[in-house]
Amino acid sequence: MTTNHTFKLRDYQTQAVEAALSHFRQSSDPAVIVLPTGAGKSLVIAELSRLARGRVVCLAHVKELVEQNHSKFLATGATAGIFSAGLNQKNHASKTTFASIQSMASNLNAFNDPVSLIIIDECHRVAMEESGQYQQAIEHFKALNPKVKILGLTATPYRLGSGWIYKRHYHGYIRAVTDAFFSDCIFELPLQHMVKKGYLTPPIHYDAAITHYDFSLLTESLDGEQNTDDIALNELIHKHPRVTQAVSEQIVQLSEHRQGVMIFASSIDHAEEIVGYLPNHNTALITGKTALKQRDSIISAFKAKQIKFLVNVSVLTTGFDAPHVDVIAILRPTQSISLFQQIVGRGLRLSPGKKDCLVLDYTNNGYDIFQPEIGEKRPTPDSVAVQIHCPECDFANTFWGRKDSEGNVSEHFGRRCHGLVETEQGEAQCAYRFRFKRCPHCNEENDIAARRCQHCDEKLIDPDDLLRNALNLKNNKVLRCSGITTELDKNKQALKIVYHDEDGVTLSETFRFNLNKSRKVFNEQFARRLANGSHVIEFEKVEDVTQFLEYLPFPDFVIAKKMKQYWQVTERLFDYEGPYRKANEQH
Repeated sequence: MTTNHTFKLRDYQTQAVEAALSHFRQSSDPAVIVLPTGAGKSLVIAELSRLARGRVVCLAHVKELVEQNHSKFLATGATAGIFSAGLNQKNHASKTTFASIQSMASNLNAFNDPVSLIIIDECHRVAMEESGQYQQAIEHFKALNPKVKILGLTATPYRLGSGWIYKRHYHGYIRAVTDAFFSDCIFELPLQHMVKKGYLTPPIHYDAAITHYDFSLLTESLDGEQNTDDIALNELIHKHPRVTQAVSEQIVQLSEHRQGVMIFASSIDHAEEIVGYLPNHNTALITGKTALKQRDSIISAFKAKQIKFLVNVSVLTTGFDAPHVDVIAILRPTQSISLFQQIVGRGLRLSPGKKDCLVLDYTNNGYDIFQPEIGEKRPTPDSVAVQIHCPECDFANTFWGRKDSEGNVSEHFGRRCHGLVETEQGEAQCAYRFRFKRCPHCNEENDIAARRCQHCDEKLIDPDDLLRNALNLKNNKVLRCSGITTELDKNKQALKIVYHDEDGVTLSETFRFNLNKSRKVFNEQFARRLANGSHVIEFEKVEDVTQFLEYLPFPDFVIAKKMKQYWQVTERLFDYEGPYRKANEQH
């Protein structure tokens, strides 16, 4: 699909438009298109607005995006209005209106005609808008037209603190989210595709040989959308005064033959300190406190290359377009891969004389620029994205995990398969769980954090209650397990497992494979958890376990009850998450 106007859509932009048309022919459910920074969302917005039969409202949260989307729409040859106090225009009579959400939410009574399509740019903000301005506008237009179509566009469909903004993905998987405004992601374009096709400048991830900031002590969700504890950040940064100076000097040195440098600082104090080490005549600073007129003036000067170094604090991650930028320096932490990619994306637009973009990451974020968003916090500092196929539906899940020195997956932290499967009732999430706890009433698997069984609705036993009770009872023993040893007897079809704690105390139990119940318990507790549940393995004979002995998983805690002559193991707690210290963890 191409237009006969003054612009031509790229292949993926055409695919995005067609995906939206196809979705809304069949459904009125709110949908999302995910395009990386620099992919030209405004052209997709323009084409969909042009094709819409009824009235269209295009919303954005900053005036720069309103203006940018409006100008791209004018290139179709059609006309449209702008409704934005920041742009000094309040036109609401046109078939298509580009509006700032703040201005529209304050003047909803001016919009009395039904619209057929609402497009929301940077739509990850819909669920996060504290004042509910997006919800107010959406409810207003739904009252005028209950079948209004709602389409969101974003580069960051996952936000720490609020999670995924949609429920289902057109590639056939479901997101672990209980409440999301958007129902479906109908099109997504990987950043790598854009670079490979030459639509974006190649990023060069430069491993700077200089001391990094150690942000590992911070526990806040550092995603750029929530207020981070500036005091904690500043304390950490001020522990490294020489680092800031050395980093700033290195940025100047590496940027000597570059066109434009964007520096992302952690706090206002940090940003001001960085500015002090940069060339005074060639540097500017923008923060959330910068007056709008001054901010506009600085951005204009930067785009005109009158300023080379632009330092900012969490204000230029969206709605900012300066294609000549060829150095991105990251001096602020984030736990969001999406935000990391969005920051890098500020330097990936094509521009004359620009061959690549130098990415300088001084925070030890450790992210691959092309890494997919996982959807959970990184559980350990050495975690990387790994692909794990579901043994039931074969869906390729992306989880946090660890790899060995040869690049093989040695461990993963996934809980449940994200694949969508066909059922008699329609599509549903695959039921396979990599990590689980069993219901003592119906023996079905549940999420390790579940309180009630999703199968029989009985209350699940809380592992903390189990530990607390066992510790308080005289005839019970709780072992903090640090490892196991095994003894296999083929003649007796028996496998003895000895559990060891950190101080040499042991408990043991024997599984007899010629007894159905005993064999079943071993398969449910140990075989099912081999390789983090990545393969379905069930043992019939004890000798079949031989090659797997060194890979057998071991529980975090073992609880035993004193019988007359011995201790009988009653509980094995795997995947424990709670206040009690596990083996080899610090007090």
